[in-house]
Amino acid sequence: MPRILIAGCGYVGEATADLFHFAGWNVEGWVHSKESAARLSVKPYSIRVIDVSQHGDVAKRAGAFDAVIHCVSSRGGDAEAYRRIYLNGARNLLKALAETKILFTSSTSVYAQRDGSWVTEESATTPVRETSRILLEVERLILEKGGTVVRLAGIYGPRRSALLSKFLNGIATIDPQNDRFVNQVHRDDIASALFLLLNREAEESTQIYNVVDDQPLLQSECYGWLARRLNRPLPSIRPSEQSRKRGDTNKRVSNAKLRHSGWSPQYPTFADAMEKSIVPSFAKAINELSC
Repeated sequence: MPRILIAGCGYVGEATADLFHFAGWNVEGWVHSKESAARLSVKPYSIRVIDVSQHGDVAKRAGAFDAVIHCVSSRGGDAEAYRRIYLNGARNLLKALAETKILFTSSTSVYAQRDGSWVTEESATTPVRETSRILLEVERLILEKGGTVVRLAGIYGPRRSALLSKFLNGIATIDPQNDRFVNQVHRDDIASALFLLLNREAEESTQIYNVVDDQPLLQSECYGWLARRLNRPLPSIRPSEQSRKRGDTNKRVSNAKLRHSGWSPQYPTFADAMEKSIVPSFAKAINELSC
């Protein structure tokens, strides 16, 4: 059986590890804390506590793998955390697993466009935020070694949706003077994209792929849909005072290249994901809390 290392077995990594395991791969997952390891101890594959930013830890545990996915999380950290976790982590993995096929999960935040235009993998990447510039530095390291980079849009899925959480918590706002396109992708569709890309031979000279659903929506459209679906009032209409994780960008990210490679999302639109996956999972969580 082929062996794969999931370096960062968190929200996306766990779903990806499950998919590879069920497909017959020998999976090893790395997590940052003993608490995460304990939670995942029921998994039918190996889980180890490894800090990818520490070369000694990585070198000690790096074995013979056919592929490695560098998908650790910064856990909301600042630029220094990004350098330590993403950049140093990539360097350590590349050094310890020099002959192993590697894939890095980057972010569509590297696109700084603000005019609502469509962007592809060939579009300019000139982000203002230092964290996104660090991601580009990691991308260059991975590509120089013949690896693959996937740029993930905003991640949502079971029990995780920033838009739905803000809407239900009453902190969402609609800013008519600064409405913007929201680019999202379901966790399970990310896992299927990673599985596809690591199970095919490279066909492109530059292995960069956007992983995003089919339909970017204005933020106001997302909240409007939620209001209708949940029979709740629209959020207040006023200037937003909340800082955005991905900066003040406004663009529509294309997934045409990934679709051309054979990927087809299970949840191609925001409405599909909400109806089939996210709203039911939030309802279940709310019911459990009220019991």
